Amino acid sequence: MMRPIIRIIFLLFTLTCFSFFPQAQPVNNSETVKENEKTSKPYRILTAGKSVTIKSTKTIKNVMVWTAGGHRIVEEKNLNASSYNFRITANEKIFFVMVQLVDGKTYSEKIGIQ
Repeated sequence: MMRPIIRIIFLLFTLTCFSFFPQAQPVNNSETVKENEKTSKPYRILTAGKSVTIKSTKTIKNVMVWTAGGHRIVEEKNLNASSYNFRITANEKIFFVMVQLVDGKTYSEKIGIQ
């Protein structure tokens, strides 16, 4: 007879405790702006079939492309060009691209090829 009352009291206590605690850190608009600045990249990856072109507003130093299985497809060092074009010979659909610029910044992303 006492147990249901104790359960109800415990339930009410836990619900009131959780209502007083904040859910998470408040979202700061300056933090979201910083995140958007981080995601903006100075290059574009264009695909047309198995042909891939990387065009950049800054000078590209190194490019590396590998499959989801970890096999390197392309590794070009010391390019010093604003664009780079290559053709994929592997029969996979998903690849990862790493672009390193002359200023030292490195970007990587996943791309899909048809």
